[in-house]
Amino acid sequence: MRKHNRYIAVAIAATTIVGVSGCSSTGGGGGGGDAESGTITLLMADPQENVQPALDAFAKEYPDITVEYEYVPFDQFNNLIEQRVGSGDDSVDVYAVDSGAVGSLANKGYLVDLTDDFADSVASDSLPATSDANTFDGKLWSVPLWTSMQFLYYNKDLLDAAGIDYPSQDLSEAATYQELAENGKKAQDAGATWGLLFDQINRYYQLQPLMESAGGGSGVTGDDLLTADINNDGWVSAMDWYSGLFENGIAPRGIATEQMPSLFATGQAAYIVSGPWQIGVNTDESPAVNYGVAANPVWEGGEGAMSTGSWNLGINPATDNLEASKTLLKFLSQTKAGNSAAAEATGTSPTFNASFEEFLGGLDARDGEHTAGLGQLASDQLNNIAVNRPNSPGFTQMADVTGRAFEDIRNGQDVKATLDDAQTELQGLWDRLK
Repeated sequence: MRKHNRYIAVAIAATTIVGVSGCSSTGGGGGGGDAESGTITLLMADPQENVQPALDAFAKEYPDITVEYEYVPFDQFNNLIEQRVGSGDDSVDVYAVDSGAVGSLANKGYLVDLTDDFADSVASDSLPATSDANTFDGKLWSVPLWTSMQFLYYNKDLLDAAGIDYPSQDLSEAATYQELAENGKKAQDAGATWGLLFDQINRYYQLQPLMESAGGGSGVTGDDLLTADINNDGWVSAMDWYSGLFENGIAPRGIATEQMPSLFATGQAAYIVSGPWQIGVNTDESPAVNYGVAANPVWEGGEGAMSTGSWNLGINPATDNLEASKTLLKFLSQTKAGNSAAAEATGTSPTFNASFEEFLGGLDARDGEHTAGLGQLASDQLNNIAVNRPNSPGFTQMADVTGRAFEDIRNGQDVKATLDDAQTELQGLWDRLK
């Protein structure tokens, strides 16, 4: 199994038809249609291989609903939603909704209100954090498909060579970011190429816990979640530390975020903060890296924080196949068969409670002694330190602005000046939404 491919960008989008056609969509927009027949288009930012087990399971359960799958690379996805859903294009029925973007998409009128159909079941049968992530202004706008978690992976051989103790799986004894930077440098002195990596090295999803743990919060304040706060003392302290990783050569410049997991899996790095998909990247390499998994890092003197959330599913208001679209959402999100199948190929956590319990039970055995204790660690972290991305109506702008700021800081620009400029830019964009 390889890394969750939502983060792998390629130049083309592919469309594949799965299932057996019962009746095709018709023009006009907004039609209800039949709940158990029709043709619907599913637009996602994951290659089809990641979703194929779920599509196969759905086709078996609902042979008269045809699903046309369209893949768009992650870096192009939000722009395509703006172009197609924003223009009222009825050729998209169901599409992936990134956690954090729910408020923005709902505010723009790009999602069907699912409160009456799904709010009760999502609240009772899905992980609590995923219900919160799909709710905006008191209404449910999308349903959970996957969620995520982060761990600290460490290379046992590189730590042994440097005489460094392995980090703990106990949240109360989690390694600090400061400690990891220091130990990463020691590991480099003993032969490691890199000391400490982050899976998504310039993305808000990955770096939010660093600022949260440092006391800087999510970067979003105000009752309307449209007041930016990304240059406070906590953010500056966290980003000063982060800048130092690259300034001191502990982490690399000039290497794309998509390559980070492979750097660890090929034995080049002492540590990486990454999701459960890292296990698949590790096991795909030969020879396999000798690794362990520990608790997500914490800021020295701060509170624990871990990224969570992933893709959800929403319905385009222009759909002509509303009922069949709801059937697809219900199967993939709110049944054990569908939600388990949806997570089968990615290594990412399902969100339906029964599927999640099964997933946790299999984590310890994923890779022998390397993943021992991982199920309990995953449960501990999701229940105690998980943080959702802020469900601001302006989150898409925030992700873009902060992503560019993180990359500039990585490349050596002054931290405070960069965050001040990003604060001004983001607030200017958000003021237009008020």
